Amino acid sequence: MKIGIVGGGISGLSAGKLLKEKGFDVTIFEHNTVVGGIARTKYVNDAAYHVTGGHCFNSKHPEVLDFVFKKVMPIENWHKVQRKSHINFKNHFVSYPIEYAMKEIADFDLELATNMVKDYFDTGTEDRSNLANWFRSKFGRTLAEEYFIPYNEKIWNQKAEDMLPDWVEDKLPLPDKSGFTKALLKSNSDTMPHSNFYYPNSNNQNSFIDSLAENLNIQFECQVNSVKRDSGKWVINEEHHFDIVINTSPLNVFPRIISDCPSVILEATSLLKYNKVTTMLWKTHGTQDTWTYYPQKDSLFHRHIHLGNFFVPQQNLTITEAVGEHSYETMVNEGKRFDYLIEPLDYHVSDHAYVVFDHNYKNSRKVVLDYIQSQDGLYTLGRFGEWEYYNMDICIKSAMRLVDEIFVNIKSQT
Repeated sequence: MKIGIVGGGISGLSAGKLLKEKGFDVTIFEHNTVVGGIARTKYVNDAAYHVTGGHCFNSKHPEVLDFVFKKVMPIENWHKVQRKSHINFKNHFVSYPIEYAMKEIADFDLELATNMVKDYFDTGTEDRSNLANWFRSKFGRTLAEEYFIPYNEKIWNQKAEDMLPDWVEDKLPLPDKSGFTKALLKSNSDTMPHSNFYYPNSNNQNSFIDSLAENLNIQFECQVNSVKRDSGKWVINEEHHFDIVINTSPLNVFPRIISDCPSVILEATSLLKYNKVTTMLWKTHGTQDTWTYYPQKDSLFHRHIHLGNFFVPQQNLTITEAVGEHSYETMVNEGKRFDYLIEPLDYHVSDHAYVVFDHNYKNSRKVVLDYIQSQDGLYTLGRFGEWEYYNMDICIKSAMRLVDEIFVNIKSQT
């Protein structure tokens, strides 16, 4: 059975490797000259520049860890990095996550810290009507309005009232009242899924990506412009015939190349929003952090990714990131506000980087997904193919789920 995969990012490569293991004839169509999607790095001054954010790997899912370390790249080829992060809050650096930094905030504003603690313990029923209300219901009004709402409006370029909280699961540490109390009385630590993470010993994420792509049939520089059903097969670009096609390209783009796609589906794709990001790689004086967050509106950058601290040995390199498309000159001028940023080394503006969870998200996504799922032998997968905020490990897990689904479907038909 022949399977065609549109896109050679983490999702497409993972699906391709898993399907090949099960004996399928798999071809991956990649429009670029390299694979890896937004996780791909670029060499600059002998260092790996993550042009679309700082991608790292870990997972709470044992099956994902087993797949990566046993079938892709052995664990001895990775080193473990401890996440060390701070937030520039009210011009003071406090520990990340902020809900465990109440004692630090009290050192410079006791009244503010007191209100944050009081409001947190007054929280009750979860409110999912919009992202702003969700933050208020989970963290209390003061902490929500002083930090979570402004920071998230900055990184999503949307009013929090105009967004849904659907992306939050596994992306934020969500302490219960016991954990919050422990942090007040003793200390607590970063409980994010990537509080510790793995990075290749080569100091380049491409080592993992290239291992994932090894021995796969990949057609490079092959833009998929048409997908149509003909005589029980799916035909890509009028010449490649497959029993199954898996899409990993953006959900707001893919339906436009499906032959005879209904106009109502195309209308739904136009309501799916996403953000670009602009990044700049800098030579620095160095820091011990891996990430630093800047929630204040007067800073263009929402975070600094201290990429050099992913490496062994460490290097003095930082990526500054801003939502949207910004000029080289704008990024350089903003960087001048930070004394430790010495010299800009490179610059990049992404295309798709983050999907936006606005109030059109649920219905528009469902309309498009329902259409694709109604087409026999057509599937969509991954961060942009499913229009979700997936980390690298969830892309792999989603690929595992889809491959199992395909395998079960085929067995049931025989």
